[in-house]
Amino acid sequence: MSVLFSKATLGNISLQNHLVMCPLTRSRAVGNIPNDLMVEYYGQRASAGLIITEGTSPSPNGLGYARIPGIFSDAQVAGWKKVTDAVHARGGRIFVQLMHTGRVGHQLNLPAGAKVVGPSAVAAAGQMFTDTEGMKPHPIPAAMTEAELKSTIAEYAKAATNAVAAGFDGIELHAANGYLLEQFIRPNSNQRTDAYGGSIEKRARFVLEVADAAIAAIGKDKVGIRLSPFGVFNDMPLYPELEADYGYLAQKLNEKGLVYVHLVDHSANGAPPVPDSIKATFRSMFKRSLILSGGYDAERAERDLAAGKCDLIAVGKGFLANPDLVTRWKDKAPLNAPDPTTFYTPGAKGYTDYPALAG
Repeated sequence: MSVLFSKATLGNISLQNHLVMCPLTRSRAVGNIPNDLMVEYYGQRASAGLIITEGTSPSPNGLGYARIPGIFSDAQVAGWKKVTDAVHARGGRIFVQLMHTGRVGHQLNLPAGAKVVGPSAVAAAGQMFTDTEGMKPHPIPAAMTEAELKSTIAEYAKAATNAVAAGFDGIELHAANGYLLEQFIRPNSNQRTDAYGGSIEKRARFVLEVADAAIAAIGKDKVGIRLSPFGVFNDMPLYPELEADYGYLAQKLNEKGLVYVHLVDHSANGAPPVPDSIKATFRSMFKRSLILSGGYDAERAERDLAAGKCDLIAVGKGFLANPDLVTRWKDKAPLNAPDPTTFYTPGAKGYTDYPALAG
């Protein structure tokens, strides 16, 4: 009996299967507003048990990449409402991922009046693509003041409220992949000497306060979080206390009662593998739903679910190239191959034109 394709429960909602579509930045939101092309894209993939949207900024300051959406304006909420309606009409469930890019951005990608910010004035290694001037080095971010920390927490809470108004079933806080929340967790990007820097208790404080604010706004059954322990993307090097730090986070997130933790393992893309011990720590410490992602095929997904290693399995590139991935996995049908040259380009090519199975 397949676990993967059977109904699942997440908090107080039911899912049509145990498969989750990973958050995938696709850079189609011209003007940072969700559009009809995005409605089509997400609607095509509504057979997933749960869709987690691409990273969506709670703040003008968090729009670090070209053409990523936000959820802080009325126009953005209205655009997302069309997306959630399309997914729900097909029986799907959808959470919006709240992603503040923090220091991983560029002024040329931000709207007027916004700025690149981070825990400390430490630039990330590497470059950022801009539509107007191509690749540019990451700038030195402005170190956030305590007043800015409070206003950013309030932006997350408002974004959570906006998400519910837009028809989302919940939100995922993006505390992975080197973006703002993880920038506070990691000691290379957080060199603060105040109450938000130093020990893991202080470095985790901002993330936990954001979680508290989101829960106060919309309830713990609608708030999940994504973490990437051992992820090195966006200049997040490994360090000796890393496993212990994420164990602390597992404990604290369990106390908050978030609906899920989504652990991402980037080893399929060349990053260090997440040790089984960390996954086991979250499985034992965190009492609500655990989502695992990272290079899964149907057989491995079925195996890990059956073994009780997690509650749901998230898949990225498989859903990107196969709108009907659930059917293809169920029927052991061949898969479309993703086209990396169109991952972040504007327009329908490589976005909504991947074919579904005939019939």
